Amino acid sequence: MVRKLNPTERRAQRTRTRLKKLAGDGRLRLSVFRSSKHISAQLIDDAKGVTVASASTLDAVFKETGKKASDKEGAATIGKLIAERALAKGQKKVVFDRGRYVFHGRVKALADAAREGGLEF
Repeated sequence: MVRKLNPTERRAQRTRTRLKKLAGDGRLRLSVFRSSKHISAQLIDDAKGVTVASASTLDAVFKETGKKASDKEGAATIGKLIAERALAKGQKKVVFDRGRYVFHGRVKALADAAREGGLEF
């Protein structure tokens, strides 16, 4: 029996389906997860099903900065960090997957910082 999706799961699935079609040319997917206290980002290769790089406010590198994890500055730091790690792996063009989140606030701050860091999407 197929389980019925709730509206947030349906929105996330709709976003990811559209982005996987766009990423068919070999681009990686920059997926964002946001909770009330933390934010994380992953570069995912959907063709191989592997995570290429990741960054989170739970990383030791972020904790050394001393910034708060639940605000826009923390999200911007994670955006710069994921861009730095992606460029180190040789990936410059990605597709931004906001998932079920509105492109506003911390999600937008992460995306803008990733663009400033050198990623193209």
